Amino acid sequence: MGPGALLEPFIVAADRALRTLSGSVPADRPTPGVRAESTLSDSERQEAAALMRVNHAGEIAAQALYHGQALTARSPATRTLLANAAREEADHLAWCDERLRELGSRPSLLGPLWYLGSFAIGACAGVLGDRASLGFLAETERQVEGHLDTHLERLPATDARSRAIVSAMRADEMRHAQSARTAGATEVSQPVRMLMRATARVMTQTAYWL
Repeated sequence: MGPGALLEPFIVAADRALRTLSGSVPADRPTPGVRAESTLSDSERQEAAALMRVNHAGEIAAQALYHGQALTARSPATRTLLANAAREEADHLAWCDERLRELGSRPSLLGPLWYLGSFAIGACAGVLGDRASLGFLAETERQVEGHLDTHLERLPATDARSRAIVSAMRADEMRHAQSARTAGATEVSQPVRMLMRATARVMTQTAYWL
């Protein structure tokens, strides 16, 4: 195997990172909800934008997690599952980006940090073996589902566009978790779950403002 073949996975990973952070990955599916301005007060618009910025940051992290896991996955089947999940997460990222622009806001300023940190976590999860990596995926998606439930409670009732996007994302996350469990995911230990929650809390609270 030549040097080019050895470097190829890392070149692909770098290309994916740049495409994710530049927002150049288009959605395969149309953005959920009717593209119409909701009747939102200034405070409601600011709250909706802050929550969608958190979701956008979460989707950058999701892309990075799955890219990192795919880099260190051992079987083609696991890499395919991760690639499929990442492709749908790319839709989520594009949807959130579009909604932020509609709300007159911007993504988190710390996108590169979210990506690099999550990529490293994903690569480490993959090193533990495919079943452990899939368990990490399933637990991640379970926690994201709860996070999106909270956002559905907090988003203004009149913001039908944002609510439709979050609902569609939630349905995908649930399916990703189920796919991982079907593929043989092992259960994540309680200390790891707690660490995942704490890490996610730091990101979500920071991205809300930055």
